[in-house]
Formats: sequence, structure tokens, C-alpha cells
Amino acid sequence: MSSIPEIKIPSCAFGIGHVILQPDSKNLIDGVRVQPHALWADDRGYFLEIARFGQGLAAEFPPESTQVSAALTYPAAIKAFHFHLHQTDLWVVTQGMFQVALVDLRPDSPTYGVKNTIYVGQLRPWQILIPPGVGHGYKVIGRDPAMLVYLTNRIYNPADEGRIAYNEPGINYDWELQHK
Repeated sequence: MSSIPEIKIPSCAFGIGHVILQPDSKNLIDGVRVQPHALWADDRGYFLEIARFGQGLAAEFPPESTQVSAALTYPAAIKAFHFHLHQTDLWVVTQGMFQVALVDLRPDSPTYGVKNTIYVGQLRPWQILIPPGVGHGYKVIGRDPAMLVYLTNRIYNPADEGRIAYNEPGINYDWELQHK
């Protein structure tokens, strides 16, 4: 059994942190992984593959405890921040666009206090692996609702989840439109 990681709200500069434009960016928070996923479009719509058990970013997710969930969120809504002590999340946006905000809450991490912003969805079909101790949240950008499908490597346990207000002064995330 692994020990519970220490979680501490950092004191971050105001802003959105590093905008991640490449899956192999050197500015990614330690343990966060990003990978494009296949999307096949034609004149009827599109098909995308969420994950294959035992492969890709979900390779380490045990089949007996992996949970698949979905969340539909309306335009401009913000759902942030929360974190897990043990659970790893794998996010795939299946409809719309998200501004994903990440912050490293692990004081022993080499990237403690680092913020990442990743724009993902139909225009950038990437999966995001979010390890325990990394605060995460998102804002739906665009005019339409957006759908997040996510896998977790553990069955949901409310005792594993922590919540932090989207406007927490220590995280100091700028949710305003950036390119006015």
C-alpha cells in the first residue's frame, strides 16, 4: 500500500502558467502525460477511441478497478479545482473544447507550484494523464457544451478526493479570456 502524498496549496504568480503546445513539452508538471488520440472524421461525424486497456496512457490501469465516467458541461462553466490522493485520471474530451488547468500540489515534487494550461478537445484531440496530487479543473471554451470522458484507475472514493475553490488565491489562476 502506497503512502498518502502530502498536499499543499502553493503560492503561485497570477496567470495560467505554462501553455502546453506539444505532448512532449519540457514544461509539463512532473508525472502529467499528454498523448494525441486517434480521431476518424467523415461526412457523418467522427469516431474516436478513448483508451485501450493495457496500452497507451491507460496501460497501468487495472481492469478490476478502472472506472469510466462522463461529464457534460455548459459553455463558460468552470469546474475547478480538485485533486486525488491515490487516484490517477485519464481525460479525453469527446465534444467541444476545454481549457484545462493543472497545478502541482505535491511539496516534494520537482515541479511543486507549477501551473499548466492545456487547450484540448475537437481542435486538439489529446488525452491527459493526471497523477495523484496534481490539482485539476477546466473551463469550457466556445459556444457549445463540451463532453469529458475520463477513466480512473480506482473506483470512485469520496475520501480520496479534495476540493479547492476555482479562485483560490494561492493557485492564483487567471480564468479570464487571454486573447482579447
